[in-house]
Amino acid sequence: MAVSKNSPQFAICIQSDDPDLLTPRMIYEILPDENAARSNYVRVIDNEGEDYLYPAGFFLLMDFPNEVKRTLKRIPSRAVSTSRLPRA
Repeated sequence: MAVSKNSPQFAICIQSDDPDLLTPRMIYEILPDENAARSNYVRVIDNEGEDYLYPAGFFLLMDFPNEVKRTLKRIPSRAVSTSRLPRA
């Protein structure tokens, strides 16, 4: 999972081993971390608002339009849930 340094990156959690820290179907901000990526991990701002390493397989990296990325950056990380987004 490659993460760009230039633009905010987001991913949807698809698996969690601790629902207090990661909630499936929620959108999380992914921070660039080349060392983590080499070990198949990603640095994520979790439900506690802390950045932590999690297995890359727990997430699907999403390529949102820039307007959506800007909006997600303004929402507190604990509040970004796909269950709150309008259905397509």
